[in-house]
This record gives sequence, structure tokens and C-alpha cells, in this order.
Amino acid sequence: MLLSYSKVWGFGVPYRKHKALVWGLYELRVLLLHGLPFSVRLSQEGVRAGFKAASIACVASAVPTLAAVRMIPWAKANLNYTAQALIISAASIAAYFITADKTILECARKNAKLEDSLRHNR
Repeated sequence: MLLSYSKVWGFGVPYRKHKALVWGLYELRVLLLHGLPFSVRLSQEGVRAGFKAASIACVASAVPTLAAVRMIPWAKANLNYTAQALIISAASIAAYFITADKTILECARKNAKLEDSLRHNR
């Protein structure tokens, strides 16, 4: 017996939704086999560069902050643990987002130039 569109397929999933679910799984398999789309690769590259910059900024801001809290009397009196953490994390977050944004824009610019050159060479 053939299932019509009004019938319910297994597990209470309507037939149309089942077809969409199967098609979504097929697309996922194709993406995994043929690699990720360009935009995903761009953002992954930006995340990697941002993480490196944030790590460096974390160390670069933690060393003077912690040294100042131990040596400078004003900092010792006014910068509690929360303030120290905010100073360090603000520098790390800023470095991450600035670097990730620059990397993604640079890669997109390179891709646009490549597409233009390929379009003109045809």
C-alpha cells in the first residue's frame, strides 16, 4: 500500500516532513563528503586567528596587571580580583574580535579578487 501525503509515516512524522528530514540528511552527507562551504571555512580561519591573538593578549595584559597589583600601592588598594579579571578579559576579547574580523574580511577580499580574475579569464 502506497502512503499518501496525508498519511503519517513512522514515529508520528508526517510524510512531507519525513521527506524534508531525509533530504536534510542527504545534504549533510554531501557537505561532509565534499568539504565545508567556503563561508564556514572563512569563519573557522577567523576563529583560529582570533584565538591566537586572544591568547597572546591575555598573557600580555595579565603580566603587567598582576605585577602592578603586587608592586604599586594604588593598584594594590583599588584593584580587587574582579577588576583584574575584567582588565585581562577585556584585552583578550578585544583582540579576538578585531583579529577575527580582519581575517574574515581579508579572506573574503582575496576570494572576491580570485572570482573576478576567473570571470575575466573566461
